[in-house]
Amino acid sequence: MTGPHTGAVRSAIDRLRPLTPAEERIVADLGVGEFDRLGDGRRPETDDPSRHVRAAFLRFLILGGDEEHRPHEKGVRVSGGWISGVLDLEGARISRDIGLKDCRFDAVPVLRYAVIDNLLLDGSSLPGLQMERLEARGGVSLKGAELRGEVQLSGSRIGGNLSLDGASFSCDGRAALVADGIDVRSVELRGASVAGETRMTSARISGDLDLTGARLSYPDGEALHLNRTVVGGGLFLRGGAQINGALDLTGASIDTLHDDEASWPASGDLLLNRCLYNALIGGPMDARRRLKWLARQSPGRWGEDFWPQPYEQLAHVFSEMGHDEDARTVLVEKERLQRGARRARTKNPLWRFLLRAKDRLLGVTLGYGHKPLLSLGWLLLFWSLGVAVFAFAQSQSAIKPNSPVVLRSSEWTMCGVPRGAQHEASSFPAFNAWMYSLDTLFPVLEIGQKDYWRPDPAKPWGSFAMGYFYFQAVVGWALSLLAIAGFSGLVRSR
Repeated sequence: MTGPHTGAVRSAIDRLRPLTPAEERIVADLGVGEFDRLGDGRRPETDDPSRHVRAAFLRFLILGGDEEHRPHEKGVRVSGGWISGVLDLEGARISRDIGLKDCRFDAVPVLRYAVIDNLLLDGSSLPGLQMERLEARGGVSLKGAELRGEVQLSGSRIGGNLSLDGASFSCDGRAALVADGIDVRSVELRGASVAGETRMTSARISGDLDLTGARLSYPDGEALHLNRTVVGGGLFLRGGAQINGALDLTGASIDTLHDDEASWPASGDLLLNRCLYNALIGGPMDARRRLKWLARQSPGRWGEDFWPQPYEQLAHVFSEMGHDEDARTVLVEKERLQRGARRARTKNPLWRFLLRAKDRLLGVTLGYGHKPLLSLGWLLLFWSLGVAVFAFAQSQSAIKPNSPVVLRSSEWTMCGVPRGAQHEASSFPAFNAWMYSLDTLFPVLEIGQKDYWRPDPAKPWGSFAMGYFYFQAVVGWALSLLAIAGFSGLVRSR
Protein backbone atom coordinates (compact mmCIF):
# COMPACT_ATOMS: atom_id res chain seq x y z
CA MET A 1 0.00 0.00 0.00
CA THR A 2 1.38 3.34 -1.03
CA GLY A 3 0.25 6.93 -0.89
CA PRO A 4 1.20 10.39 0.23
CA HIS A 5 0.87 9.47 3.90
CA THR A 6 3.06 6.39 3.60
CA GLY A 7 5.66 8.26 1.68
CA ALA A 8 5.76 10.96 4.29
CA VAL A 9 6.27 8.41 7.03
CA ARG A 10 8.98 6.60 5.10
CA SER A 11 10.81 9.84 4.60
CA ALA A 12 11.33 9.98 8.37
CA ILE A 13 13.71 7.02 8.34
CA ASP A 14 15.28 8.36 5.18
CA ARG A 15 16.10 11.58 6.99
CA LEU A 16 17.88 9.52 9.63
CA ARG A 17 20.19 7.81 7.18
CA PRO A 18 22.95 6.85 7.16
CA LEU A 19 22.26 4.67 10.21
CA THR A 20 25.01 3.87 12.66
CA PRO A 21 26.18 0.24 12.99
CA ALA A 22 24.25 -0.01 16.26
CA GLU A 23 21.09 1.34 14.62
CA GLU A 24 21.46 -1.09 11.71
CA ARG A 25 21.67 -3.91 14.27
CA ILE A 26 18.48 -2.69 15.99
CA VAL A 27 16.59 -2.43 12.67
CA ALA A 28 17.65 -5.95 11.74
CA ASP A 29 16.27 -7.36 15.00
CA LEU A 30 13.03 -5.36 15.27
CA GLY A 31 10.81 -8.42 15.06
CA VAL A 32 12.55 -10.40 17.80
CA GLY A 33 11.16 -8.53 20.81
CA GLU A 34 14.18 -9.18 23.03
CA PHE A 35 16.76 -6.70 24.21
CA ASP A 36 19.24 -5.81 21.51
CA ARG A 37 22.57 -6.32 23.22
CA LEU A 38 25.01 -3.79 21.86
CA GLY A 39 28.53 -4.91 22.59
CA ASP A 40 28.56 -6.92 25.79
CA GLY A 41 25.26 -5.38 26.87
CA ARG A 42 26.85 -3.57 29.78
CA ARG A 43 26.68 0.16 30.31
CA PRO A 44 29.36 1.74 28.09
CA GLU A 45 31.97 4.01 29.60
CA THR A 46 33.13 5.56 26.31
CA ASP A 47 31.41 6.54 23.07
CA ASP A 48 31.98 3.31 21.19
CA PRO A 49 30.75 3.68 17.53
CA SER A 50 29.46 0.13 17.63
CA ARG A 51 27.08 1.18 20.41
CA HIS A 52 26.18 4.67 19.27
CA VAL A 53 22.43 5.21 18.94
CA ARG A 54 20.84 8.59 18.21
CA ALA A 55 17.91 9.73 20.32
CA ALA A 56 16.05 10.78 17.17
CA PHE A 57 16.30 7.24 15.83
CA LEU A 58 14.94 5.79 19.08
CA ARG A 59 12.10 8.31 19.05
CA PHE A 60 11.16 7.22 15.53
CA LEU A 61 10.92 3.59 16.64
CA ILE A 62 9.22 4.30 20.00
CA LEU A 63 6.48 6.28 18.26
CA GLY A 64 5.74 3.32 15.99
CA GLY A 65 8.26 3.56 13.14
CA ASP A 66 6.80 2.85 9.69
CA GLU A 67 5.46 -0.21 7.90
CA GLU A 68 8.92 -1.46 7.07
CA HIS A 69 10.37 -0.64 10.47
CA ARG A 70 7.64 -1.61 12.93
CA PRO A 71 8.74 -2.38 16.54
CA HIS A 72 7.76 -5.64 18.17
CA GLU A 73 4.61 -5.68 20.32
CA LYS A 74 6.87 -5.79 23.38
CA GLY A 75 8.23 -2.38 22.47
CA VAL A 76 11.68 -0.97 21.81
CA ARG A 77 14.33 -2.76 23.83
CA VAL A 78 18.02 -1.88 23.80
CA SER A 79 20.81 -2.64 26.25
CA GLY A 80 24.38 -1.37 26.33
CA GLY A 81 23.80 1.62 24.02
CA TRP A 82 25.37 5.08 24.00
CA ILE A 83 22.46 7.41 23.31
CA SER A 84 23.28 10.85 21.95
CA GLY A 85 20.93 13.82 21.73
CA VAL A 86 17.67 14.55 23.54
CA LEU A 87 15.12 11.75 23.60
CA ASP A 88 12.08 14.02 23.43
CA LEU A 89 8.79 12.20 23.97
CA GLU A 90 6.88 15.09 25.54
CA GLY A 91 3.13 14.59 25.17
CA ALA A 92 3.55 11.37 23.20
CA ARG A 93 1.02 8.51 23.36
CA ILE A 94 3.01 5.29 23.36
CA SER A 95 1.30 1.89 23.41
CA ARG A 96 4.46 -0.20 23.81
CA ASP A 97 7.08 -0.59 26.51
CA ILE A 98 10.23 1.51 26.44
CA GLY A 99 13.18 -0.59 27.56
CA LEU A 100 16.58 1.11 27.49
CA LYS A 101 18.61 -0.85 30.02
CA ASP A 102 22.27 -0.31 30.87
CA CYS A 103 22.49 2.59 28.39
CA ARG A 104 24.34 5.86 28.74
CA PHE A 105 22.51 9.07 27.85
CA ASP A 106 24.42 12.27 27.12
CA ALA A 107 21.28 14.45 27.41
CA VAL A 108 18.25 14.52 29.71
CA PRO A 109 15.32 12.47 28.32
CA VAL A 110 12.00 14.34 28.27
CA LEU A 111 8.72 12.49 28.88
CA ARG A 112 6.54 15.27 30.24
CA TYR A 113 2.81 14.63 29.78
CA ALA A 114 3.57 11.39 27.96
CA VAL A 115 1.26 8.37 28.18
CA ILE A 116 3.15 5.08 28.22
CA ASP A 117 2.91 1.45 29.26
CA ASN A 118 6.15 0.55 31.08
CA LEU A 119 9.41 2.49 31.23
CA LEU A 120 12.50 0.38 31.94
CA LEU A 121 15.78 2.24 32.44
CA ASP A 122 17.47 -0.24 34.79
CA GLY A 123 21.22 0.18 35.07
CA SER A 124 21.34 3.21 32.77
CA SER A 125 23.30 6.41 33.32
CA LEU A 126 21.45 9.68 32.78
CA PRO A 127 22.22 13.38 33.43
CA GLY A 128 18.67 13.76 34.75
CA LEU A 129 15.12 12.85 33.84
CA GLN A 130 12.07 15.01 33.13
CA MET A 131 8.82 13.11 33.59
CA GLU A 132 6.36 15.62 35.03
CA ARG A 133 2.71 14.62 34.58
CA LEU A 134 3.69 11.29 33.10
CA GLU A 135 0.95 8.67 32.89
CA ALA A 136 2.18 5.10 33.01
CA ARG A 137 -0.29 2.26 32.75
CA GLY A 138 2.38 -0.05 34.09
CA GLY A 139 5.49 0.76 36.10
CA VAL A 140 8.63 2.89 35.94
CA SER A 141 11.87 1.10 36.76
CA LEU A 142 15.28 2.67 37.38
CA LYS A 143 16.86 -0.16 39.34
CA GLY A 144 20.61 0.27 39.64
CA ALA A 145 20.52 3.40 37.47
CA GLU A 146 22.90 6.34 37.87
CA LEU A 147 21.28 9.78 37.72
CA ARG A 148 23.55 12.81 37.87
CA GLY A 149 20.91 15.54 37.79
CA GLU A 150 17.38 16.26 38.92
CA VAL A 151 14.80 13.54 38.39
CA GLN A 152 11.41 15.20 38.08
CA LEU A 153 8.26 13.10 38.51
CA SER A 154 5.86 15.66 39.97
CA GLY A 155 2.21 15.07 39.21
CA SER A 156 2.82 11.70 37.55
CA ARG A 157 0.35 8.84 37.72
CA ILE A 158 1.90 5.38 37.74
CA GLY A 159 -0.38 2.36 37.74
CA GLY A 160 2.40 0.00 38.80
CA ASN A 161 5.46 0.42 40.97
CA LEU A 162 8.12 3.11 40.94
CA SER A 163 11.14 0.83 41.29
CA LEU A 164 14.35 2.63 42.25
CA ASP A 165 16.18 -0.13 44.12
CA GLY A 166 19.93 0.34 44.14
CA ALA A 167 19.75 3.53 42.06
CA SER A 168 22.17 6.41 42.66
CA PHE A 169 20.88 10.00 42.55
CA SER A 170 22.98 13.15 42.78
CA CYS A 171 22.33 16.77 41.89
CA ASP A 172 24.36 19.97 42.21
CA GLY A 173 21.17 21.83 43.10
CA ARG A 174 18.82 21.28 45.99
CA ALA A 175 16.53 18.48 44.84
CA ALA A 176 17.74 15.18 43.41
CA LEU A 177 14.44 13.29 43.30
CA VAL A 178 11.19 15.27 43.08
CA ALA A 179 7.85 13.44 43.05
CA ASP A 180 5.42 15.99 44.49
CA GLY A 181 1.79 14.96 44.05
CA ILE A 182 2.67 11.62 42.50
CA ASP A 183 0.04 8.87 42.49
CA VAL A 184 1.65 5.42 42.46
CA ARG A 185 1.03 1.89 43.64
CA SER A 186 4.34 1.42 45.48
CA VAL A 187 7.73 3.16 45.76
CA GLU A 188 10.83 0.99 46.14
CA LEU A 189 14.08 2.69 47.15
CA ARG A 190 15.80 -0.31 48.73
CA GLY A 191 19.54 0.20 48.84
CA ALA A 192 19.29 3.43 46.85
CA SER A 193 21.64 6.38 47.37
CA VAL A 194 20.44 9.97 47.09
CA ALA A 195 22.76 12.96 47.45
CA GLY A 196 20.30 15.84 47.58
CA GLU A 197 16.71 16.29 48.65
CA THR A 198 14.13 13.57 48.07
CA ARG A 199 10.75 15.27 47.94
CA MET A 200 7.34 13.64 47.75
CA THR A 201 5.00 16.36 49.00
CA SER A 202 1.31 15.39 48.94
CA ALA A 203 2.11 12.10 47.21
CA ARG A 204 -0.36 9.22 47.25
CA ILE A 205 1.23 5.77 47.55
CA SER A 206 -1.34 3.00 47.73
CA GLY A 207 1.22 0.38 48.79
CA ASP A 208 4.55 0.58 50.60
CA LEU A 209 7.27 3.20 50.65
CA ASP A 210 10.29 0.95 51.13
CA LEU A 211 13.55 2.65 52.13
CA THR A 212 15.22 -0.45 53.52
CA GLY A 213 19.00 0.07 53.35
CA ALA A 214 18.63 3.39 51.52
CA ARG A 215 21.10 6.25 52.12
CA LEU A 216 19.54 9.69 51.79
CA SER A 217 21.79 12.68 52.39
CA TYR A 218 21.07 16.38 52.37
CA PRO A 219 22.71 17.74 55.55
CA ASP A 220 21.76 21.37 54.94
CA GLY A 221 18.03 20.71 54.61
CA GLU A 222 15.41 18.00 54.33
CA ALA A 223 16.85 14.72 53.12
CA LEU A 224 13.35 13.21 52.86
CA HIS A 225 10.30 15.44 52.56
CA LEU A 226 6.99 13.58 52.92
CA ASN A 227 4.82 16.49 53.97
CA ARG A 228 1.10 15.52 53.67
CA THR A 229 1.97 12.27 51.88
CA VAL A 230 -0.43 9.32 52.19
CA VAL A 231 1.13 5.85 52.39
CA GLY A 232 -1.54 3.14 52.25
CA GLY A 233 0.93 0.43 53.26
CA GLY A 234 4.07 0.56 55.35
CA LEU A 235 6.93 3.04 55.59
CA PHE A 236 10.12 0.95 55.89
CA LEU A 237 13.13 2.68 57.46
CA ARG A 238 15.40 -0.12 58.60
CA GLY A 239 18.07 -2.55 57.49
CA GLY A 240 20.87 0.01 57.49
CA ALA A 241 18.79 2.90 56.16
CA GLN A 242 20.46 6.28 56.80
CA ILE A 243 18.83 9.71 56.80
CA ASN A 244 21.53 12.39 56.86
CA GLY A 245 19.42 15.52 57.08
CA ALA A 246 15.86 16.23 58.12
CA LEU A 247 13.09 13.63 57.82
CA ASP A 248 9.89 15.63 57.39
CA LEU A 249 6.72 13.63 58.04
CA THR A 250 4.58 16.67 58.83
CA GLY A 251 0.94 15.89 58.13
CA ALA A 252 1.78 12.50 56.62
CA SER A 253 -0.61 9.56 56.95
CA ILE A 254 0.93 6.08 57.16
CA ASP A 255 -0.67 2.73 57.81
CA THR A 256 2.29 1.01 59.52
CA LEU A 257 5.74 2.26 60.48
CA HIS A 258 8.61 -0.25 60.25
CA ASP A 259 11.84 1.19 61.64
CA ASP A 260 14.81 0.57 63.87
CA GLU A 261 16.87 2.86 66.08
CA ALA A 262 19.91 2.79 63.79
CA SER A 263 17.84 4.34 61.00
CA TRP A 264 16.46 7.27 62.99
CA PRO A 265 17.67 10.71 61.86
CA ALA A 266 19.96 12.71 64.12
CA SER A 267 18.67 14.85 66.97
CA GLY A 268 16.87 17.91 65.61
CA ASP A 269 16.27 16.32 62.18
CA LEU A 270 12.89 14.66 62.84
CA LEU A 271 9.54 16.33 62.10
CA LEU A 272 6.45 14.37 63.16
CA ASN A 273 3.89 17.09 63.78
CA ARG A 274 0.41 15.93 62.70
CA CYS A 275 1.82 12.64 61.38
CA LEU A 276 -0.65 9.77 61.70
CA TYR A 277 0.17 6.06 61.76
CA ASN A 278 -1.80 3.03 62.88
CA ALA A 279 0.88 0.70 64.21
CA LEU A 280 4.57 0.31 64.98
CA ILE A 281 6.08 -2.90 63.64
CA GLY A 282 9.54 -4.32 64.15
CA GLY A 283 11.03 -1.30 65.93
CA PRO A 284 11.20 -0.36 69.63
CA MET A 285 7.89 -1.04 71.37
CA ASP A 286 8.39 0.58 74.78
CA ALA A 287 7.84 4.14 76.00
CA ARG A 288 11.43 4.69 77.11
CA ARG A 289 12.97 4.19 73.66
CA ARG A 290 10.07 5.74 71.75
CA LEU A 291 10.37 8.89 73.86
CA LYS A 292 14.00 9.06 72.75
CA TRP A 293 12.66 8.89 69.18
CA LEU A 294 10.29 11.80 69.79
CA ALA A 295 13.09 13.71 71.54
CA ARG A 296 14.90 13.89 68.18
CA GLN A 297 12.39 16.55 67.19
CA SER A 298 13.43 20.18 67.62
CA PRO A 299 10.42 22.47 67.16
CA GLY A 300 12.57 25.51 67.95
CA ARG A 301 14.59 24.90 64.79
CA TRP A 302 11.39 25.40 62.79
CA GLY A 303 10.15 28.44 64.71
CA GLU A 304 7.79 26.66 67.15
CA ASP A 305 8.08 25.86 70.85
CA PHE A 306 6.41 22.45 71.18
CA TRP A 307 4.42 19.87 69.18
CA PRO A 308 1.98 17.95 71.42
CA GLN A 309 0.42 15.87 68.64
CA PRO A 310 3.34 13.43 68.11
CA TYR A 311 3.12 12.44 71.79
CA GLU A 312 -0.66 12.07 71.65
CA GLN A 313 -0.35 9.95 68.50
CA LEU A 314 2.27 7.65 70.03
CA ALA A 315 0.14 7.27 73.17
CA HIS A 316 -2.89 6.43 71.03
CA VAL A 317 -0.97 3.73 69.15
CA PHE A 318 0.38 2.26 72.40
CA SER A 319 -3.16 2.20 73.81
CA GLU A 320 -4.52 0.50 70.68
CA MET A 321 -1.79 -2.12 70.97
CA GLY A 322 -2.67 -2.78 74.62
CA HIS A 323 0.38 -1.01 76.11
CA ASP A 324 -1.61 1.20 78.48
CA GLU A 325 1.20 1.92 80.90
CA ASP A 326 3.49 2.99 78.05
CA ALA A 327 0.69 5.22 76.77
CA ARG A 328 0.38 6.95 80.16
CA THR A 329 4.13 7.40 80.40
CA VAL A 330 4.16 9.14 77.01
CA LEU A 331 1.29 11.43 77.98
CA VAL A 332 2.99 12.37 81.25
CA GLU A 333 6.13 13.35 79.32
CA LYS A 334 4.01 15.32 76.86
CA GLU A 335 2.43 17.26 79.75
CA ARG A 336 5.83 17.97 81.29
CA LEU A 337 7.25 19.34 78.06
CA GLN A 338 4.11 21.24 77.11
CA ARG A 339 3.93 22.95 80.49
CA GLY A 340 7.63 23.78 80.26
CA ALA A 341 7.03 25.42 76.89
CA ARG A 342 4.17 27.42 78.35
CA ARG A 343 6.35 28.64 81.23
CA ALA A 344 9.02 29.66 78.74
CA ARG A 345 6.48 31.93 77.04
CA THR A 346 5.64 33.61 80.37
CA LYS A 347 7.50 36.89 80.79
CA ASN A 348 6.61 37.64 84.42
CA PRO A 349 9.23 35.94 86.66
CA LEU A 350 6.85 35.62 89.64
CA TRP A 351 4.11 34.08 87.56
CA ARG A 352 6.65 31.75 85.95
CA PHE A 353 7.80 30.64 89.43
CA LEU A 354 4.23 29.96 90.54
CA LEU A 355 3.53 27.98 87.37
CA ARG A 356 6.66 25.92 87.95
CA ALA A 357 5.60 25.15 91.55
CA LYS A 358 2.10 24.17 90.45
CA ASP A 359 3.37 22.01 87.57
CA ARG A 360 5.79 20.16 89.80
CA LEU A 361 3.07 19.51 92.37
CA LEU A 362 0.71 18.16 89.71
CA GLY A 363 3.47 16.07 88.19
CA VAL A 364 4.50 14.44 91.47
CA THR A 365 1.00 13.86 92.84
CA LEU A 366 -1.08 13.10 89.73
CA GLY A 367 1.23 12.58 86.77
CA TYR A 368 -0.46 15.71 85.39
CA GLY A 369 -3.81 13.95 85.56
CA HIS A 370 -2.75 10.84 83.65
CA LYS A 371 -1.81 8.86 86.79
CA PRO A 372 -4.41 9.95 89.39
CA LEU A 373 -3.75 6.84 91.49
CA LEU A 374 -0.50 8.51 92.52
CA SER A 375 -2.56 10.77 94.78
CA LEU A 376 -3.89 7.73 96.62
CA GLY A 377 -0.32 6.58 97.11
CA TRP A 378 0.56 9.93 98.68
CA LEU A 379 -2.50 9.75 100.92
CA LEU A 380 -1.44 6.28 102.04
CA LEU A 381 2.06 7.57 102.76
CA PHE A 382 0.83 10.45 104.92
CA TRP A 383 -1.66 8.18 106.69
CA SER A 384 1.18 5.81 107.65
CA LEU A 385 3.41 8.73 108.67
CA GLY A 386 0.60 10.12 110.82
CA VAL A 387 0.14 6.74 112.52
CA ALA A 388 3.83 6.72 113.46
CA VAL A 389 3.79 10.33 114.74
CA PHE A 390 0.62 10.00 116.81
CA ALA A 391 1.48 6.56 118.18
CA PHE A 392 4.85 7.89 119.32
CA ALA A 393 3.17 10.95 120.87
CA GLN A 394 0.79 8.68 122.77
CA SER A 395 3.70 6.63 124.09
CA GLN A 396 5.15 9.88 125.43
CA SER A 397 1.81 10.79 127.11
CA ALA A 398 1.50 13.70 124.64
CA ILE A 399 -2.09 12.83 123.59
CA LYS A 400 -4.93 14.02 125.88
CA PRO A 401 -8.74 13.92 125.76
CA ASN A 402 -10.37 16.74 123.85
CA SER A 403 -13.00 17.19 126.59
CA PRO A 404 -12.83 19.38 129.75
CA VAL A 405 -15.16 16.98 131.59
CA VAL A 406 -12.86 14.05 131.05
CA LEU A 407 -9.77 16.08 131.84
CA ARG A 408 -11.29 16.96 135.28
CA SER A 409 -12.40 13.42 136.04
CA SER A 410 -10.65 11.50 138.76
CA GLU A 411 -10.01 8.63 136.42
CA TRP A 412 -7.99 10.84 134.05
CA THR A 413 -6.18 12.72 136.80
CA MET A 414 -5.34 9.39 138.44
CA CYS A 415 -4.20 8.06 135.02
CA GLY A 416 -6.51 5.07 135.07
CA VAL A 417 -10.11 4.04 134.56
CA PRO A 418 -11.23 0.78 136.20
CA ARG A 419 -12.85 -1.56 133.67
CA GLY A 420 -16.63 -1.45 133.92
CA ALA A 421 -16.69 1.71 136.08
CA GLN A 422 -19.79 3.77 135.43
CA HIS A 423 -18.12 7.11 135.09
CA GLU A 424 -18.12 9.57 132.17
CA ALA A 425 -14.45 8.93 131.50
CA SER A 426 -15.02 5.21 131.19
CA SER A 427 -17.34 5.71 128.16
CA PHE A 428 -14.78 7.93 126.38
CA PRO A 429 -13.56 6.12 123.14
CA ALA A 430 -10.05 4.74 123.37
CA PHE A 431 -7.32 6.42 121.36
CA ASN A 432 -6.38 4.57 118.13
CA ALA A 433 -3.40 5.93 116.20
CA TRP A 434 -4.55 4.37 112.90
CA MET A 435 -8.04 5.83 113.06
CA TYR A 436 -6.79 9.12 114.49
CA SER A 437 -4.40 9.61 111.52
CA LEU A 438 -7.17 8.65 109.10
CA ASP A 439 -9.63 11.05 110.76
CA THR A 440 -7.08 13.86 110.55
CA LEU A 441 -6.09 13.20 106.93
CA PHE A 442 -9.51 12.86 105.28
CA PRO A 443 -11.64 15.95 105.81
CA VAL A 444 -14.85 14.27 104.65
CA LEU A 445 -14.62 11.40 107.15
CA GLU A 446 -16.24 11.65 110.58
CA ILE A 447 -14.59 8.85 112.56
CA GLY A 448 -14.73 10.85 115.80
CA GLN A 449 -11.17 10.32 117.00
CA LYS A 450 -10.09 13.94 116.59
CA ASP A 451 -13.25 15.06 118.39
CA TYR A 452 -12.18 13.14 121.50
CA TRP A 453 -8.38 13.35 121.42
CA ARG A 454 -5.75 15.95 120.62
CA PRO A 455 -1.98 16.44 121.11
CA ASP A 456 -0.94 18.02 124.39
CA PRO A 457 1.62 20.85 123.80
CA ALA A 458 2.47 20.82 127.50
CA LYS A 459 4.07 17.41 127.20
CA PRO A 460 7.34 16.47 125.48
CA TRP A 461 6.76 15.92 121.75
CA GLY A 462 3.29 17.39 122.14
CA SER A 463 4.09 20.57 120.22
CA PHE A 464 5.58 18.53 117.38
CA ALA A 465 2.51 16.28 117.28
CA MET A 466 0.23 19.33 117.24
CA GLY A 467 2.18 20.88 114.38
CA TYR A 468 1.97 17.67 112.42
CA PHE A 469 -1.75 17.47 113.20
CA TYR A 470 -2.33 20.79 111.39
CA PHE A 471 0.08 19.92 108.60
CA GLN A 472 -1.64 16.60 107.89
CA ALA A 473 -5.04 18.26 107.88
CA VAL A 474 -3.88 20.72 105.19
CA VAL A 475 -2.20 17.95 103.18
CA GLY A 476 -5.36 15.87 103.39
CA TRP A 477 -7.51 18.67 101.99
CA ALA A 478 -5.01 19.36 99.20
CA LEU A 479 -4.52 15.74 98.17
CA SER A 480 -8.25 15.04 98.28
CA LEU A 481 -8.99 17.96 95.97
CA LEU A 482 -6.12 16.96 93.68
CA ALA A 483 -7.38 13.38 93.54
CA ILE A 484 -10.85 14.57 92.53
CA ALA A 485 -9.36 16.86 89.88
CA GLY A 486 -7.09 14.10 88.65
CA PHE A 487 -9.80 11.47 88.24
CA SER A 488 -12.06 13.98 86.53
CA GLY A 489 -9.33 15.03 84.08
CA LEU A 490 -9.48 18.72 85.07
CA VAL A 491 -5.73 19.17 85.38
CA ARG A 492 -4.73 17.89 81.92
CA SER A 493 -3.59 20.35 79.28
CA ARG A 494 -6.07 21.10 76.53
